[in-house]
Amino acid sequence: MGHRNMNGTVELAQLRTFLAVYRAGSVTAGAAQTGLSQPTVTTQLQALERQLGRPLFERLPRGVAPLAAAHDLAARVAAPLDSLETVLGETPADGVPAPEHPVLLGGPAEMLAALALPALSSLVADGVRLTVTTGLADDLLTDLRVGKLDLVLSTIRPRGRTVLSEPLADEEFALVAAPSMAARIDLDRLRGGDHTALAGIPVVSYAADLPILRRYWRHVFDTRLEAEPALVVGDLRAVLSAVVSGAGISVLPRYLCSREFAAGTIAALLDPEDPPINTVFLARRVGGPAQPHVDRVRDRLVQEAVVWRTCEY
Repeated sequence: MGHRNMNGTVELAQLRTFLAVYRAGSVTAGAAQTGLSQPTVTTQLQALERQLGRPLFERLPRGVAPLAAAHDLAARVAAPLDSLETVLGETPADGVPAPEHPVLLGGPAEMLAALALPALSSLVADGVRLTVTTGLADDLLTDLRVGKLDLVLSTIRPRGRTVLSEPLADEEFALVAAPSMAARIDLDRLRGGDHTALAGIPVVSYAADLPILRRYWRHVFDTRLEAEPALVVGDLRAVLSAVVSGAGISVLPRYLCSREFAAGTIAALLDPEDPPINTVFLARRVGGPAQPHVDRVRDRLVQEAVVWRTCEY
């Protein structure tokens, strides 16, 4: 790496300890993962910071927050250290294999709640441990590359040689409303392609700039949506709840609305031949030690995605 300390090059043990703390988010959790005491972990981190000439973490009341130098270092050492672990393996002194770490799964909160976690529940009951992180695709893929996650459900195609990805399923979007709201709309005009039939109808959105709705308008109506949202809430499940309650119209993924469609509490206002879709990818890092439980989670998600693709909502 080109960095030197009093004894020569930066020690491998320091880098392994750093990476454990970086991924775990705290000295305590990093110590548990490495089998070291907290004072030893702290000493190693301080030594590494001295040799690098800059701090790596901001100490918080609970845990640590990686600084820019930590992100840079993790990006450089994560893959080589994981590959080294694969080569060396782990041979416990008592001959009993250590329990597998929890599978670190990331993805959109709504898709995890509605599709992924129900599909994985039997694995959890069978002894697979899961730690789930929700967030934006770019942030989750960054965490995947440095080893803070094992698998990510991503609505954008991952790039780069450090990540393997495979198409998992397509999420189809629908323009939806409760029956009481649909009764206020001239559906014949709307289904004839006249989007002005929706003028004056309240809009419920995931974000103030209407990203999902604007995309739907461009794709289906070939025009720009000019509207101010009546209600903004940053969770698609809450958007669905508001639509069911009659607050307004919105555009939502069909999988999220399956129960409401079946119950008749909302309806799709249009059925376009070419609805807008997002392809969801399942991403994992290249290399690293063998993780049978990660493989089991991946295999189950791929298996269940076949059902997701064939469901009629």
